[in-house]
Order: sequence, then structure tokens, then C-alpha cells
Amino acid sequence: MSDIQRFDTGPRMSEMTVHNGVAYLAGQVAADASADARGQTAEVLGMIDALLARVGSDKTRILRAQIFLADLADFPALNAAWDAWVPAGHTPARATVEARLAKPEWKVEIVVTAAVGAL
Repeated sequence: MSDIQRFDTGPRMSEMTVHNGVAYLAGQVAADASADARGQTAEVLGMIDALLARVGSDKTRILRAQIFLADLADFPALNAAWDAWVPAGHTPARATVEARLAKPEWKVEIVVTAAVGAL
């Protein structure tokens, strides 16, 4: 029996896996690719909230965030959405890089790792 939990598992990937009290999220991208960078970021952050809630975690328990931006010119818009979302005193380790994303309409992709369970 595996002690790894998988969520929303498809033929290629799972949206989230949990092992030893840590949740690993797949890269999250906006469903509404017509939104600007701030809008896409806000949507992605909401998706992260929803996934973490499924395993009893939340954004205060994020250990690390990896952010991929299609264009670094969108860095201020990303940060505006991020700063409105992340709770003061609970900012995770974070890296942001410019990268060509899998679909040209995507402006941002975010990957997080978070603690699960009681403090």
C-alpha cells in the first residue's frame, strides 16, 4: 500500500501529490487565458487555495513557490496579485523566472510545495 496520495490524476500527471506531510502541486495555469497577467495570477492563486484546502492546508503553510512568467514585463502585475493574496508574515521562499510556457496565451504558471497537517 502506498503512502502517497494523488489528486486529480490523469494519464500524464496529477494536480497534487501528498507524501510525508508535504503537498506538491503541479504547475497551475489560468483557465481564462484571455485575462491579463494580474487576472491570470489571481485565478491561479485561487486554484492553489482550493487544492491546498482539499488536504487541510492553506497559503500560510506554503514552503516554496516557483513562478514562471512568459514575459518579465508582467512582473509588477504578478506581484500586485501575489501581494494582495499572500498573508503578511507567511511569505514562502519564492523564485520567479521568465520562461516560455506550454501555451502562448498563458502568462503565468505557479508551482507550490506546502506543509500539510497540524502545526
